Amino acid sequence: MNVYDTANKLAKEIRESKEYKEYKKLKQQIEENPETKEKVEDFEKMRYSVQVKTLKGEETLEEKQLLQKKYEKLLSNEEIKAYFEAEVKFNVVVADVNKIIAEAVKDVL
Repeated sequence: MNVYDTANKLAKEIRESKEYKEYKKLKQQIEENPETKEKVEDFEKMRYSVQVKTLKGEETLEEKQLLQKKYEKLLSNEEIKAYFEAEVKFNVVVADVNKIIAEAVKDVL
């Protein structure tokens, strides 16, 4: 089997994983509710902004605290909480796969 066949098989297995299916289902539910979708998108924009500022060394404690409060408030919504949990679980799978691949080729990178 060549590496491309293996990569395609891995992609298929990821799409068939329970983590992927659960995340996709919950993401679709969020997308179908305009109010919930807007809340999640606003949070994601704020989180991205804080991450960029952190990387640049420009973040403020106030912004981080505001982000944390917003996150805690979102977690009171069971649909959003389930979505965030599924997102984390799926991201762990992707990160683990990436780590395995990186480890396999680290001697040439």
